[in-house]
Amino acid sequence: MAHGEHAPTQAPSPSAHQHGSDLLLCCEELVIGYQGKALLPPINLQVRRGTFLAVIGRNGSGKSTWFKTLLGLQQPVSGRVFRSGPDVKSAYVPQSSGIDGMLPVRSRELVHWGRLSGWNFLRPFSTHKDRTAVEAALESAGAGPIANRPYRELSEGQKQRALLARVLATEADLVLLDEPTAAMDAVAERETMQRLAELARTQRLAVVVVSHDLRVAAEFANQLLFVDREAPAVVLGDANTVFCHPAFRHQYGDDYCPHHPPSGHPLGPAAG
Repeated sequence: MAHGEHAPTQAPSPSAHQHGSDLLLCCEELVIGYQGKALLPPINLQVRRGTFLAVIGRNGSGKSTWFKTLLGLQQPVSGRVFRSGPDVKSAYVPQSSGIDGMLPVRSRELVHWGRLSGWNFLRPFSTHKDRTAVEAALESAGAGPIANRPYRELSEGQKQRALLARVLATEADLVLLDEPTAAMDAVAERETMQRLAELARTQRLAVVVVSHDLRVAAEFANQLLFVDREAPAVVLGDANTVFCHPAFRHQYGDDYCPHHPPSGHPLGPAAG
């Protein structure tokens, strides 16, 4: 294909979402955009339990628009987002900057907010189940040591741990994170991505994270989704598949690709 042509992902079989209890979410011929204008080629992918999917691409490439579409905050141009059942619970972790840094609450109270969806005036106080879920979430997110500290006094990495614990307290199946490491130093960033990978593997969550650090994303995620509004292109696969794809190399150069693809390698369709 010539530069600028679509590079669609490999489509799942029509009955793919009907099989396997591990499947949580499908994008089926999903076209994202605004006012009926597409930003990217159709996206076809499946998100299963235990998956850690990192979404990468330049600023303005369509990552945030895709995220908003998954969350139901924006309507697709065409296609659909399909959850495998009504009992699939999803939760969203914004950048820590999206939470008021001056909130006069302790981390434990912030995490407890993740349990408030079932609150009502007949049950105004937390139950034993709520308290158990909060403590387990704090431990899983590595936020136990900061549980009693005011949120506003935490470092960016600690704030993100508290936000992750809040989401884990909801006992969600699918966790969506928008650049959770954007304000962290390199050490905190690696620790966070490693923890997310461990949670996906040990708790059988599906974790989808928008990431700006390509190498860290490639180290810990088991799948990458590269989106490029300029080409336009969508590439789904492991690190070598994505980093050696011409659309990726056009944006980031050859430093990430351990080997160049054969001469004449087409821009699409992308491997999935």
